Amino acid sequence: EVQLVESGGGLVQAGGSLRLSCAASGFTFDDYAIGWFRQAPGKEREGVSCISSSDGSTAYADSVKGRFTISRDNTKNTVYLQMNSLKPEDTAVYYCAADRSSGRLWWAYDYDYWGQGTQVTVSS
Repeated sequence: EVQLVESGGGLVQAGGSLRLSCAASGFTFDDYAIGWFRQAPGKEREGVSCISSSDGSTAYADSVKGRFTISRDNTKNTVYLQMNSLKPEDTAVYYCAADRSSGRLWWAYDYDYWGQGTQVTVSS
């Protein structure tokens, strides 16, 4: 059974940092591209960052470039999202997603497997 479990969310003041983790099981992690998405109340789910399975190449939304860093540890079947200089507008439920691909996958419809989400709240 494919499972993705996010953790690391919480309440932080503006300017602070959080590191989200996405622990995967039930599939060959090395073969899967991973994405991070977020959804704020009343808004559509949006892509935040993604990382390929083959060469670890990454992509970021313009709104988080320079502040967020995605990485993966294939020995731990885990992907991380380091979030620095957090802003109130980063407040959302953050989801990780996985799909079998060697390349980067940006759009939500590219992904078959999703975690349950973790809440990130940034206070001003």
